[in-house]
Amino acid sequence: MAHFATPGPLRVMSGHVVAFRRMWKMNVMSSFLQPLMYLLGLGVGVGALVDRNTGSTDTLGGASYVAFVAPGLLVTTAMALAAGESMWPVMGGLKWQRGYHGIAATPLTAGDIVVGHGVWMAVRCGIASAAVSVALALFPDTRSWGLLPAIAISMLVGLAFAMPIMAFSITAELDGAFPAIQRFVIIPLFLFGGAFYPLSQLPVGVQWAAKATPLWHGVEVARWCTTGNVRWAATAGHLAYVALWALVGTVVAVRNMRRKLYS
Repeated sequence: MAHFATPGPLRVMSGHVVAFRRMWKMNVMSSFLQPLMYLLGLGVGVGALVDRNTGSTDTLGGASYVAFVAPGLLVTTAMALAAGESMWPVMGGLKWQRGYHGIAATPLTAGDIVVGHGVWMAVRCGIASAAVSVALALFPDTRSWGLLPAIAISMLVGLAFAMPIMAFSITAELDGAFPAIQRFVIIPLFLFGGAFYPLSQLPVGVQWAAKATPLWHGVEVARWCTTGNVRWAATAGHLAYVALWALVGTVVAVRNMRRKLYS
């Protein structure tokens, strides 16, 4: 009886946990090493040159370049991970392994499948972001208690990308569009979404395009947390916008999953 009292999404998530246990060490290690390399290359190497320029500190809001980049690494890691988890694994559950069809044969619903996968993606983003935080804590300029709320912000940003992409993946017949999403959405946002330099340094059109996505909003709030300069009213607005992406994506994904499995 206790087993069946467990919420449906958590039962779906438990299946993802079992699969992850076979490869968790490699995933956590890569989540630690990759941002560490970026931090050493961009933050420490390039940062030493940037910080020598007159006026660079003002442009970066009073922070050193490595402190400016750190929250960007945290949030972009979650974005990239969530995007990947919401493409091929979703298609695999519907077309290749057809695990979602097996779940649908039980009392669990399409909503349970979508929300369970979403909860798992949030957990994965949390694990990866925590590993990044450990790397950031190695350096005095990026060591901050603000890393803890920044992990939660990264998880929310991850969901804001994962759920709309998942809604698309459910309807996709082939995986040919997935590399295009990576190439033309995720990578450009990684480079031009405000993670590595202020949006004010980019053309106005690019600034507006970046601000329309959840990434910039999450990076801004995470940066306020790690630099100790939280703007509470603006934070609420930014996070509400990011959460809206996650909520709308979830609603559409549940609808698409229901049609895919039961129509």
